[in-house]
Amino acid sequence: MASKLPVTAIFDIGKTNKKFLLFDEFLSVVYERSDTLKETIDEDGFSSENVQLLKEWMFREFEAVVHEQKFKIEAINFSGYGATLVHIGKNGEPVTPIYNYLKPYPEKLAGELYQLYGGRETFALETASPPMGMLNSGLQLYRIKKEKPDLFRRIEKTLHLPQYLSYLFTGRFMADPTSIGCHTAMWNFKENRYHRWLNDEGVLQMLPSPSPVQTVIEETVSGKTFQTGIGIHDSSAALAPYLTVFNEPFIQLSTGTWSISMNPFNAEPLTFEELKRDCLNYINIYSKPVKASRFLMGGEYAHQLKRMGRYFERDPDQLDCTPDEALLQKLIRSNDSEKKLILEQADTSGPYPVKRDEEWDLSRFHSYDEAAHQLLLDLASIQVDSLKLAEGGKKIPQIIITGGFAKNQFFCRLLAAMLPGKSVYTASVPEASALGAALVLKQQTLTNDNLKKHLGLKLQQPFEGVGEIQYSWA
Repeated sequence: MASKLPVTAIFDIGKTNKKFLLFDEFLSVVYERSDTLKETIDEDGFSSENVQLLKEWMFREFEAVVHEQKFKIEAINFSGYGATLVHIGKNGEPVTPIYNYLKPYPEKLAGELYQLYGGRETFALETASPPMGMLNSGLQLYRIKKEKPDLFRRIEKTLHLPQYLSYLFTGRFMADPTSIGCHTAMWNFKENRYHRWLNDEGVLQMLPSPSPVQTVIEETVSGKTFQTGIGIHDSSAALAPYLTVFNEPFIQLSTGTWSISMNPFNAEPLTFEELKRDCLNYINIYSKPVKASRFLMGGEYAHQLKRMGRYFERDPDQLDCTPDEALLQKLIRSNDSEKKLILEQADTSGPYPVKRDEEWDLSRFHSYDEAAHQLLLDLASIQVDSLKLAEGGKKIPQIIITGGFAKNQFFCRLLAAMLPGKSVYTASVPEASALGAALVLKQQTLTNDNLKKHLGLKLQQPFEGVGEIQYSWA
């Protein structure tokens, strides 16, 4: 009988896609399962992660592999999306729904908390995060206490989603810095500890003390013993492989619905002006701050593609043209303010957050191709300004684009042309957050060369006929 292949199992739980992957000892994916789960609703009728369905799916996928003759699971870890808390009662089960971070937050209630701790600006600076309502996940606990005190009293422990996933397998209440440091309004970045409001409001007793993200717990599940991780926030997990491999400073541009520019090499304290322009701090796998800037680029891009598709009777779900250098040059030279993109989905995010009720006027364009070139030109310009916010005063020589836009050569070459003097790379890691979650358990046993080959780095060249692009959307 052939010996079983030793593997590390990773649950990579995104808001939409749930994945279960197995990595071999060289961190190559040897097995993958993916699914989408039907959401439920909370007590207010707002969409919510179905925690029971998620739990059942995880154990079903796990059991199927545990008893497989092909693989031997040696370690398990968990990557999960942020701004999401699970509140657990005395019986070890959740006592509330998993509240959706997109749910509106009462501005008056947030204002009360800010005023108690020095005002909106001081609170934002101490917690290194813009005021974002439910996306400041700590404020979810404050809301439960004020609006539903009886429910609040039933909460014994509160875990971030990645640690809840680990808890399902270990029964241990844990916290890790990457989850706490993700715009939660829980962490005082100046004092490097939980913010004092948590103690004052009776919340601190519900929160475990943070442990290093590399912490491993030996647990027995289904009669077998595994090295089990405590979970990691997905954005920090996606950054981990590059932090491990690269010796020179870099900014990772993680793209999808949101584009997040993460700079682990900027120790400058955030200013309130930067916070207002969608800058914040994350915490990396070494418990160090990561200066980041956000822009809802993918959300805007998808929205405008659909509008353009309907208007010009073209494909509404993907870019339906190829780059035209002459057309690009024409748009750059004319710099026509009447044609510039008006943000409709991303207007309150990014470096220029100004709420506008206007729509981008597609009737000003002679063709789909012209509108598409203008769209990408303007999105790239805004993204460059967002990158510069994360960069700060110290020049960073390398930009690494990961995620969905790394496949968009039009966008990547535009970005390279707008960033002279920098090397712009794309990475083709399909499962970056899962890879990072596996890496923190295997970090000591891998060589950089072995890990680097998984990243699929490719240097992007600017358009030959366009050269360095001097253009600004703002």
